Amino acid sequence: MKWEGRRQSTNMEDRRGMGTGGKVMAGGGLIGVVFLIIQLFMGGDNAQLIQELQNQVQQQQTETGAGEPLSAEDQKMGEYVATVLADTEDVWHRIFEENGMTYVEPKLVLFRGSVQSACGGATSASGPFYCPGDQKVYMDLDFFDELQTRFGAQGGDYAIAYVIAHEVGHHVQTLLGTSGKVRQLQQSLTKTEGNKLSVSLELQADFYAGLWTHYNSNYLDEGDIEEALSAAQAVGDDAIQKKMQGHVVPDSFTHGTSEQRVKWFGKGFKSGDIKQGDTFKALN
Repeated sequence: MKWEGRRQSTNMEDRRGMGTGGKVMAGGGLIGVVFLIIQLFMGGDNAQLIQELQNQVQQQQTETGAGEPLSAEDQKMGEYVATVLADTEDVWHRIFEENGMTYVEPKLVLFRGSVQSACGGATSASGPFYCPGDQKVYMDLDFFDELQTRFGAQGGDYAIAYVIAHEVGHHVQTLLGTSGKVRQLQQSLTKTEGNKLSVSLELQADFYAGLWTHYNSNYLDEGDIEEALSAAQAVGDDAIQKKMQGHVVPDSFTHGTSEQRVKWFGKGFKSGDIKQGDTFKALN
C-alpha cells in the first residue's frame, strides 16, 4: 500500500511503550479470544479458562513492567496504522455524506501484551477487537505474526489494513444501529440462532472492509488484495477450528467460513455499493 508521506490520523493512542494491565474480557474481535471460544464450545470449564487468561495477563504485567521504548520499526508501523486509519476516516465520511448522514470517527489503540477498555480487559490472544462502549479499535500488532505463523496467512502490510478496516466496519455498524439490534435479538434466541446473527454481523464488517478498499484503490500496490484475501481466509471459523482441534463445529461458528469471508470482502470491493452489504438477508 502506498502510504508514506500521506495524512495520518490523530485519533490514535499508542500504548505500546506503557506497562500492561487490565482484566480479561469474555468478548472478542476479528478472531475473538480464539482459544477460549473454541474450548467453551467444546465443553471446557469457563472458570478455569478465564483464570488461565487472567494468569497470562499477570505474567505479562510482570515481564513488561513499565514498558520499553519503541524501536524505529515500531514507530514506522505506528505511522502506517495512523495512515490507514486516516484513509478509513476519509472514505466513511464520504459514504455517510452521500447517504445524508454524519460519520463519527473512532479512535484506535495500539497496545502490547494486554489492555483495558470500556468493554473490559484483553490479552493479545483476543486478537484485534472493537469496543462499542468507548468506540475504539484495539490492536496488538504481534497478532499479525501469529496470523502468519500459526494460521497460515500470507502476511504483508495490507493484511493489517484489512483488519483495521474490518474493525472500523464494526464501528460503522454501531453508528448505524445494526450491532445494537443484533445484540437485542440474540437475547431471545438459542445460542445456535444467535451465532448465525453474529456470523452475519462479522461478514458485513468484511463487506465494509472490501467497500473501503474499493474507495481506497488508488493507493493499492500489486498483491495487496491477495494479502487481504489471505488474511480473511485464515480467520474463517472453519480454518481456525481445523487448525486448533482438527474438525469443525458449524453451529459454533460466529465469524463465518473462510469462503464466506473472502466472498463478502470481494463483494464490497467489486461493488463499491454499501446497499449490497445486507448479509442478514442474504444468509437467511
